[in-house]
Amino acid sequence: MIMMQKAIPPQILVVQKISSALIHEHDVETMLQEVLSIIDDELGMHRGTFALLYGDTLKIEVSHGLSDSEKKLGFYHLGEGITGHVAATGRSHVIPDLRNDNRFLNRTGARHYTTPVAFICVPLLHRERVIGTLSVDRPVTAETDLASDVAFLEILANITADAAAECIHSHEEKKTLLEENRQLRDLLNQAPGKLIGNCREMQQVYTQLRQVAPSDATVLIRGASGTGKELLAHAIVELSSRKDKPFITLNCAALPENLVESELFGHEKGAFTGAVSRRIGRAEAANGGTLFLDEIGDLTMQTQVKLLRFLQERTFSRVGSNEELHSDVRFLAATSRNLEELMEKKLFREDLFYRLNIFPIMMPSLAKRSSDIILLAEHFIEILNVKYNKKISQISPSATQLLMSYSWPGNVRELENCMERAVLTAADDSIHSYNLPPSLQSSSEAPVNISAKGTLAEILARCEYDILKDTIARHNGNLSAAGRELGLSPRMMNYRMNRLGLARKK
Repeated sequence: MIMMQKAIPPQILVVQKISSALIHEHDVETMLQEVLSIIDDELGMHRGTFALLYGDTLKIEVSHGLSDSEKKLGFYHLGEGITGHVAATGRSHVIPDLRNDNRFLNRTGARHYTTPVAFICVPLLHRERVIGTLSVDRPVTAETDLASDVAFLEILANITADAAAECIHSHEEKKTLLEENRQLRDLLNQAPGKLIGNCREMQQVYTQLRQVAPSDATVLIRGASGTGKELLAHAIVELSSRKDKPFITLNCAALPENLVESELFGHEKGAFTGAVSRRIGRAEAANGGTLFLDEIGDLTMQTQVKLLRFLQERTFSRVGSNEELHSDVRFLAATSRNLEELMEKKLFREDLFYRLNIFPIMMPSLAKRSSDIILLAEHFIEILNVKYNKKISQISPSATQLLMSYSWPGNVRELENCMERAVLTAADDSIHSYNLPPSLQSSSEAPVNISAKGTLAEILARCEYDILKDTIARHNGNLSAAGRELGLSPRMMNYRMNRLGLARKK
């Protein structure tokens, strides 16, 4: 007797194929994509989507039959539309004909049906918590059993919930990693405090700064005058645990020799002529915070001895008193002088030097930071525009050449003063070469900076344009005077201006 084999229901075949995909596919997104493809091919359920929950927002993470642009539009807040409603309530929902129900938002804009199509959406439950939804479009015919379809999709949702949860975990882990990388990149690239500069030398300074700032180690900042040593000291404090505590500074070169010790440690009433009352010194005022001594190389030998004791023990006495006082301070020092030469001349104590030189940082001169010159100049222009109510937006090529070719013996401070003069004298929205101090113009023997891009004729035309424009501006639009300086007749001036597109001002 031959046994007749019964036909396997299509839902069972779908479950078998999906089970196989779940077993053999290791990438969760590809796995979920395969699930949607199977139910489309075998059951005719189109435009399947897995919308996963991130916070209070549902995002279509995996889809079948949607373009990338349509998929990106699939965002829903909890309770918004059918998808948001299912995620909020944890209950399945069916729209028998999505063409006639305004609860269906058609957020992706992918539905333009002319025949009845149902929308079925079921929740994805993982450990008794809704983590997203599974939804499909179901064409409706006389044989369609929507209740049976809902029950089957709920079974698929249970089967795929673990994979959906792993997909959410993977995306959140990737997002966290990207955010950590961004923060680290910002930390490495961003200049600390008010320091400006991206050159290799300044990046090295930033690295050293971040290494030492969180500690209480003594820092010796070295560099020529005007390089920004005090800005570096402020940046160290901002990244330290003492940033909200007192930050006290003392410029040792700005005071008479006999007053430095009193300013540093304070004095008692009657300690010297003019000491009419007790005065608290900078060391005492900085208790709990940071004490910054600028130009420490100018201290007298007598004050150096007392400073050495303070550095070692954090104890001191006011001038005119024998009482020992204690002050818990972080110590920063700066100097533009060559301390090694001073030690050879017995003008600076070796033991004090080694006590200060725990973590030295060298601020580079501006001449070694040529790539930062224009960046700094633009930074100063931005500040000065506000100060003087100007609207300067650019630096002309000829002015750029002068700025780049100058040696800057006064470093960043000299550049700041130079840009202040240029902003004050500028008559339009540009800084021109004639706005810069005569010292820059006389020091430059180099020709106008020329971009090497383009043909020789294009390069020469750009150079000629800059020369004519700057010369005309220098003579306040007087073409005759500009022509005389350049050795051009009025006819040739007019010809060259027309050829180069220089507008003739009335």
